[in-house]
Amino acid sequence: MPEHDDFSHISAELRAQDVTCLFPTKTLGRLGRLLFLHRAIRTFRPDIIFAHATIPALYVRALPTRVPIVWVMHSGANDFANGALLRAERLLSGRAKAVIGVSQKNIDDYVKEVGSHPSMIVVPNGVDVSRFTDEPLPATPVATRQIVQVGRYIPEKNQLQTVEAFARVARVDPDVRLQLCGVIENVAYHAAVVDLVAKLGLKDRVAIDGPQTNVAQILRTSTVFAMPSSFEAHSIGFLEALASGIPVVASAIAAFAFASNFAGVQLLDTGDIDAYGRALLDALTQPRATRPLNGLTLQSTADRYLAIARDVLNLRVGLS
Repeated sequence: MPEHDDFSHISAELRAQDVTCLFPTKTLGRLGRLLFLHRAIRTFRPDIIFAHATIPALYVRALPTRVPIVWVMHSGANDFANGALLRAERLLSGRAKAVIGVSQKNIDDYVKEVGSHPSMIVVPNGVDVSRFTDEPLPATPVATRQIVQVGRYIPEKNQLQTVEAFARVARVDPDVRLQLCGVIENVAYHAAVVDLVAKLGLKDRVAIDGPQTNVAQILRTSTVFAMPSSFEAHSIGFLEALASGIPVVASAIAAFAFASNFAGVQLLDTGDIDAYGRALLDALTQPRATRPLNGLTLQSTADRYLAIARDVLNLRVGLS
């Protein structure tokens, strides 16, 4: 697909770090996408290909390339519940040298739906902890306390639950605000969020924003992080919140369970709006915390990918 406008700041950062970014100039059909990808591989001449997410992994394995392919499952949902994707994966499974899941659930879903693969590995997402710990907190407390939720506007992220829970908070505490921000992926759902805020009379206390480039700053100046997702694979947003030290209120799903005993983290059924509201109120009184993120840093993730590349390419010497 062509580059989206809200991705341009990310691709600019990548290019500044000598990462080649190739995008088509117009929307292509399936054959056009295959041809574009084939030309990109011939131009770049990689030693190994990491195909992130289900559709890209299917496209690249359909090409007549001898470059070893590793595919990485990111989805929090079971993509293979889709019959067409399941049939394609069963056909192309053997073209992958290894299959990586960002969580054990990815691997379990794959084995259940597709079958076992000779090389299946869990590599959790990692976060650049320095972005959230190297800069000091504001010298003086932020004048207005704020609850923030960061995530795409889709039903699975449950911003509607957060708005309803915030209405409970607002009745108790007149000084707290709510900020929602993220990519507007589902326009109808975003509109429903806007309508609910208006219906509850909260327009003056709720900011409904699009994608933001300063997430670290938002977390640094907010009081509570909310994440009522119905499902996640291994959320980077959740990891960023943990790294920032901000009190966290999130749904009690498997992807977040590892943080259940972390200081300042509450996991619960956010569908229970009264309980969700009480948890947010409680979190507003909690201090920031330092949390162990061993094995969940950007460096640890990069090291794992480098080790997998060396293994697939059968490299016996170190890479610089």
